[in-house]
Amino acid sequence: MIAHKIPVSVLVVIHSADGQVLLMERADAPGFWQSVTGSQDANENLTQTAIREVREETGLDAARFELTPWDIENRYEIYQRWRHRYAPGVTHNTEHVFGLRLPAPQPVTLAPDEHLRAIWLPWEAAAERCFSPSNAAAIRQLPARL
Repeated sequence: MIAHKIPVSVLVVIHSADGQVLLMERADAPGFWQSVTGSQDANENLTQTAIREVREETGLDAARFELTPWDIENRYEIYQRWRHRYAPGVTHNTEHVFGLRLPAPQPVTLAPDEHLRAIWLPWEAAAERCFSPSNAAAIRQLPARL
């Protein structure tokens, strides 16, 4: 039996104290840049999901830094190309936004099956590069949170 993804996810904007943002290029969609994202697993709370996804996608230990829920919830239609990962009939996902503040940009270890490259950019440039409107909108809120 195939385990379907839960249509609840986290978006973790990893940023430095001076407003630089980590973006990664998707392996399954070259040219699509994003922050850390991932679906909640059964029996996880959202903070646990954020910590796990940060570790899996970047190698960073989110517990060593300042992980904060931003109290932003986005509901959006799942891109057709990724709907097969969800149970039949599931068309929308609810995304919960977190920020992970690091003192300065850090090197990351990417999961090669998920991401091709990583880059640290000033928040304005990072927001422009994101393919996801909700990811770009979250990054644009960063100056008020620094």
